[in-house]
Amino acid sequence: MTEQAQVEATGDTVGEAKWQALQELERLHPGLDRESVRFQVLSEGQRGILGVGASPARVLAAAEVDPRRVAPPVDDSDPVGLARAVVELAAQALGAGCRVDSSEDQDRIEILCSGGDLGVLIGKHGQTIDSIQYLANAIVHRRFGAEAPSIVLDAAGYRARRATVLHGIAERAVQQARSTGQPVGLEPMTAVERKVVHEHLKELGARSESEGAEPNRFVVVHGA
Repeated sequence: MTEQAQVEATGDTVGEAKWQALQELERLHPGLDRESVRFQVLSEGQRGILGVGASPARVLAAAEVDPRRVAPPVDDSDPVGLARAVVELAAQALGAGCRVDSSEDQDRIEILCSGGDLGVLIGKHGQTIDSIQYLANAIVHRRFGAEAPSIVLDAAGYRARRATVLHGIAERAVQQARSTGQPVGLEPMTAVERKVVHEHLKELGARSESEGAEPNRFVVVHGA
């Protein structure tokens, strides 16, 4: 059984109004199939003269939704199932609609997302994916205790690509610190990225520490 959901939205252009309407539909109905949304242009708007007489574009967005649809049940009987459920629910809330796979070894669970809108899932400089990974770790460790495996969340190889970039930043900072004899402060990073940088600097024989307060905490690099 389905029912029709409708949202009216405005914008400076018809395209912007459609985008606003789509975002509101997805907020009201997580997991909405974007391909099922149909738009009706109510008004294309008017630009006006020097802003006088201007009016926004208006659209009506409609889609068939299942009012009985609820979030998928959470399997908390094992760490893998719980971690996957956390990631799936987060991806659904973001409208990413990605596929979630998992693999496990002795002390680590890797959750891999593919397809869908991975840019939304990753976020700027990985802030979103790091937040979801932190949340998954917190929930799993609260449920299964300190001995639970750590959760690593990745999306289409993002972690490896970003690590390569961070290693390059760390190596250039070490060169600068050693040539000038002065410490070098890097740009603010998430806790996950700072850990990658600290570990690589240790391999290079350089000393480092984090300074500042979140969300602007950053790494300071010393030449030795």
